[in-house]
Amino acid sequence: MIKIYHNPRCRKSREGLALVEASGQPFEIVYYLDMVPSKQELREIIQQLGISPMDLVRTQEAIWKSDFKGKELSEDMILDAMSRNPKLIERPIVLHNQKGVVGRPPEKISKFLSI
Repeated sequence: MIKIYHNPRCRKSREGLALVEASGQPFEIVYYLDMVPSKQELREIIQQLGISPMDLVRTQEAIWKSDFKGKELSEDMILDAMSRNPKLIERPIVLHNQKGVVGRPPEKISKFLSI
């Protein structure tokens, strides 16, 4: 089953959800601001995405700029920052069959789901 980590206030996330819906495949929505992923869940997501933790961080968020920008951070510290401040997690994230994609731009989701 497809899983999408979604923020309904984000236009790109809404576009991503529309693409998942249009695929006709069963899916689950995770409202990650309400059901915040643990550090371990974030590790698993990052592994499925094939990226580093830093690649999943929204570095333009105010909390990142004020609390983390310019600091030496281990991967564990980055994961901790995202689990404590879920607004830092890039969205939407679509996972399927132990692989995944960050839907920025949303067209990446279409390509991913057609595989």
